[in-house]
Amino acid sequence: MTQTQKLLPIPDLDTKDFWDGCRHHYILVQRCRNCGTFRYYPRPMCHNCNSMDTEWVRATGKGKIYSWTVTTHQFHPNFKPPYIIAIVELEEGIRMTSNIMDCDPEELWIGMPVEVIFDDITSKITLPKFKPVK
Repeated sequence: MTQTQKLLPIPDLDTKDFWDGCRHHYILVQRCRNCGTFRYYPRPMCHNCNSMDTEWVRATGKGKIYSWTVTTHQFHPNFKPPYIIAIVELEEGIRMTSNIMDCDPEELWIGMPVEVIFDDITSKITLPKFKPVK
């Protein structure tokens, strides 16, 4: 089984801009034009004020580890444990679930500064991942 046979996201009307940004190696997040609330995961309506008026803005790609776990059980042939799954709180205040790369699990700590890196899986799908800021 090749890497391109991994379980990949399928962009839809709500998430297309996010995945297009990742393909170009930056994170785009939605911001409500009515109240200014950032939101992630992409969706049509603001969870704060229920407005449907949204815009896409470029995130800094910097944040900190909010929480993490080390996965040791292999649930799919292309996901070789151990690997780190983390919730990263971006500077914009949203939280994303992703992988932490280039770091031993013993080195992780809550609040550790991280920055986005991109994993070009296919010509159409690039995954945002994070690494510690050195």
